[in-house]
Amino acid sequence: MSDRSIRFTHAITRAPGASVTAGLRAVDTGMPDLALMQRHHAQYVACLRETGAEVIELPALEQFPDALFVEDTALCLPEGAVVMRPGAPTRLGEAAQMAPHLEALYDQVLWIKGPGTIEAGDILTTEREILVGRSARTDALGIAELADLVAPWGYRLREVITPPGVLHFKTDCALLDPETILSTARLADSGCFAGYKLINTAPGEEAAANVIRFNDRVLMPAGFPQTAERLAAAGFDVHLIGNSECAKLDGGMSCLSLRFSPPR
Repeated sequence: MSDRSIRFTHAITRAPGASVTAGLRAVDTGMPDLALMQRHHAQYVACLRETGAEVIELPALEQFPDALFVEDTALCLPEGAVVMRPGAPTRLGEAAQMAPHLEALYDQVLWIKGPGTIEAGDILTTEREILVGRSARTDALGIAELADLVAPWGYRLREVITPPGVLHFKTDCALLDPETILSTARLADSGCFAGYKLINTAPGEEAAANVIRFNDRVLMPAGFPQTAERLAAAGFDVHLIGNSECAKLDGGMSCLSLRFSPPR
């Protein structure tokens, strides 16, 4: 089995802008501190770059407060990229802004044209399949269109259900290695990860589930010591990144980058 689902040569990030304080949030837990968010973001980018990857840092898009959460705009696979159609109307323009950067790296860039919607925060790509969680942002029509687009590249897509009250599927899970998934108990109990090895987040640390495996590192939000201990005990190289301000906008480690290995 290959490990292309966890090893990458490139990442794309976008700087948070001053307008981020107007970003979407399910629950108001306070106004994000822009300066602190910028420091956390710089730490995140540095951690990606230290793995040897090329990190493309895009400037802030003030007209799109949530634009720093670049993951939702596209699904990046070795064969090509698929530009998403976000379920939040205010985020539709973000995908179009990302497309030219992907076209500079990929020969094939496809688009979700609708009427369905889909955000890549609901997509978990493993070595054997693409799992897509239906959520408030991703609907059945969007999932079906994505399945049609990636089928010629040889991918099998499986629809699952994002837990009620959870923004994105990957809010509650992450791929740690080709066979291992970090998951909250509420998502693992659904049975959607049958056949995979599972590590559950510690009780009360459900927000720790959104990590990323990037080459030899696991980037994890700071503040969840028991889950961090579980990952370290399993042999993973855990790097803690401040995420207090992005969390106020329902953002986590995966949201902040597109991670891929383009063919050129």
